[in-house]
Amino acid sequence: MTAIAEKRSDVLYVKMLGGFSMSYNGKTIAGSSKSSISQNNALLQILIHAREKGVTRDRLEELLFGDRDVDNAHHSLRSVIYNAKKYLEKAGLPKVNYIVSEKDVFYWTDEIEVVEDACEFEKLHRDAEAQSDPEKQLDSYLKASYEYGGEFLPMQSGNVWAVRESMRYEKLFADCVEHAGSLLREKQDYERMKDLGQYAAAIAPLSDWESLTMEALVRLRKYDEAVRFYECTVNYYLDELGIHPSGKIMEWFEHLGRGMSHEHTVLEDIKEVLDSGDGQANGGYLCSYPVFQGIYRSNRRLIDRTGTSSYLMLCTILDGKGNPMKSGSVLDRLSERLVESTCASVRRGDTVCSYGKGQCLILLVNTTREDCSIVQQRINRSFIVGRQRISLQYDVSSVNPDEQATFRKSS
Repeated sequence: MTAIAEKRSDVLYVKMLGGFSMSYNGKTIAGSSKSSISQNNALLQILIHAREKGVTRDRLEELLFGDRDVDNAHHSLRSVIYNAKKYLEKAGLPKVNYIVSEKDVFYWTDEIEVVEDACEFEKLHRDAEAQSDPEKQLDSYLKASYEYGGEFLPMQSGNVWAVRESMRYEKLFADCVEHAGSLLREKQDYERMKDLGQYAAAIAPLSDWESLTMEALVRLRKYDEAVRFYECTVNYYLDELGIHPSGKIMEWFEHLGRGMSHEHTVLEDIKEVLDSGDGQANGGYLCSYPVFQGIYRSNRRLIDRTGTSSYLMLCTILDGKGNPMKSGSVLDRLSERLVESTCASVRRGDTVCSYGKGQCLILLVNTTREDCSIVQQRINRSFIVGRQRISLQYDVSSVNPDEQATFRKSS
């Protein structure tokens, strides 16, 4: 919400993006975790958001009561409106008729000015679309992007009207970020592009805005920061959704590899730097998924030339009923134990990475199918403690493209 508007004391400020709150004269009058889902506030959210067109009686009753068995919807609506008016008066708003009815259409009063963040965001988006000057348009799209505070009324995710509005605002936000990013790219203003990408990814998680930040870091030649950012992003997506980010960020990781350059030096110095990163004396090499991916691809090419045998193994934690565990604090602890058990159970030349919650990937090089069974037994002995009902499922597949058989076994 704009800083200028917030200085006015005679305005009702309403936040609906990223949560719900109302404030007047510097005092918050709604917005706690309990009050934000009350029927009073549900009524106010509907009327304030639709204050220009109003809401018909039938529509208002439908939105408030839905499929609930209400004996007299008209009486129930009058009761909710009466309670909402008393609530607002007690909260310190001027004593006016807050909710006006005209020909069975209900409106929020014109006597109290409202500044609603969702409405302000939409106005800024329209202003940006109307601009013809690229510099002014960029400024408008950036203002609109930073005005967006997150999902529309997230506590009302069970109500169709709120979900539809939320989806509409998400699309408007995406349009703002895409246009702003494009204009920043044209200006080669990669610092602001990086900041925009970071804000967008934080305010709309798992929407692939990390690719904007990744692009900016690569174009700024901040290669070390880009590598760290890429690895953190991939691991975050794996942990939260069990999937990889879109191809956009992968493409910029490839650009990163092609763009990196180093000062002229001698082989001994290069080898010293490469060796310094391996602090593990024994056990498998634990790395992030992007590094694992590179090692896997390199190993597959090596197989084509040497004919050696390697296997890819996926370990999955199962609950007492034999189903994959996917969430919970217990799973967090078990996932850490699985990685530790796996690293201790494989050879120094094997590669290990955490593949989201409850899963672990292993690349077993220069080995046989029988050796894979031995590795599984070692992991079981290290991971399974006492009489716990938790078990492990193993999926094993040959890396050799000519041998595509996949095996599954549970402990």
